[in-house]
Amino acid sequence: MVSYKQVIVIRNDLKLSKGKLAAQACHASLEAYKRAEQNDIDEWENSGVKKVVLKVQSEKELLNIFEPLKTEKMKPALIKDAGLTEVAPGTITCLGVGPLREDVVDRVTGKLKML
Repeated sequence: MVSYKQVIVIRNDLKLSKGKLAAQACHASLEAYKRAEQNDIDEWENSGVKKVVLKVQSEKELLNIFEPLKTEKMKPALIKDAGLTEVAPGTITCLGVGPLREDVVDRVTGKLKML
């Protein structure tokens, strides 16, 4: 059976509050969902709507994940904060990708640690 999942990657170096982190992860999830192919969405919804939240330690590391996702046409969503609360305007906080086939997205994100 083919598995599908959505991946959210958060910058751990920003030390966001739990609420801010949750909001940023939600932004990433929704934006990634809007970019996904309908077939992938349908398969994901029929298989349990798996999501994983992973971490990186810097903006550079996040961008090093974003670029291959973009290059491989996985349609990642890079989230930049408006800067109204905890971080400066335009701060890149996280990214979201998928739902996609798990084996496909894991080629890029599979070595990252859980948040």
